[in-house]
Amino acid sequence: MPRVAVVGHVEWIEFARVPHVPRPGEIVHATEWWQDVGGGGSVSVVQLAKLAGEAEFFTALADDELGHAARERLEAFGVRVYAGRREGPQRRGFTYLDADGERTITVLGERIVPHGGDDLPWERLAECDAVYFTGGDTGALRAARAARVLVATPRAYGTLRGSGVELDVLVRSGRDPGERGSGDDLDPPPRTVVSTAGREGGEWVGRDHVSNHWKAAELPGEPCDAYGAGDSFAAGLTFGLGAGMPMREALGLAARCGAHKMTGRAPYDRQLEAADLPS
Repeated sequence: MPRVAVVGHVEWIEFARVPHVPRPGEIVHATEWWQDVGGGGSVSVVQLAKLAGEAEFFTALADDELGHAARERLEAFGVRVYAGRREGPQRRGFTYLDADGERTITVLGERIVPHGGDDLPWERLAECDAVYFTGGDTGALRAARAARVLVATPRAYGTLRGSGVELDVLVRSGRDPGERGSGDDLDPPPRTVVSTAGREGGEWVGRDHVSNHWKAAELPGEPCDAYGAGDSFAAGLTFGLGAGMPMREALGLAARCGAHKMTGRAPYDRQLEAADLPS
């Protein structure tokens, strides 16, 4: 199995399943509600741990009840957590999950990300086959670059831009206006840009500027909700590339990860596991 890690962020999320997102002034009644650790860093590292048997997470957590609960929850999934300590409250969020399976998120508090100056075992990243970067300062990004493969999300764009760090892959949404053009102004440019398009699959473009396409995977059951599907996809891609798969094969695995998550309850139910991989 490849050795994999995530450098990124954590949020403590309260979920509510509702028939629809309330219109201005409307009251809706949730049929189900719960709390869990979430955010792109958490979802992706748990998916990686399920595929690889374990995964390492370089992050930052508040020194409060929710920060401690987040660490314990992630460690229960087989994640090895290395966290810089931050004063103040843990960043939180509120997520509506509607009848169409869409998620609508409100984030509360400033983003908490790891810093290269945090007393963490950054040297371990040089031993990784692949790392997924969702957030951190330039020092954290440069430490992540020591891995054989570095994948990143546009949510870390403030750090990526001007860092001078070359990405192997930038994974972005081809439909989100906030992400659609991301990567075009990075210097050096990513070796490959992957743009997802939901049910239509997506495309990837390498240094040869040739556009290649992949098909979405079929859902292995009834759809539930979309929370975590994108980050599960990115984690599957990171795992596949770390395992030495060609891009098309790695994207096929990533598409399966996203499809499996779509059929499960947010944020971790039904994520693809090692037992689901071809022997």
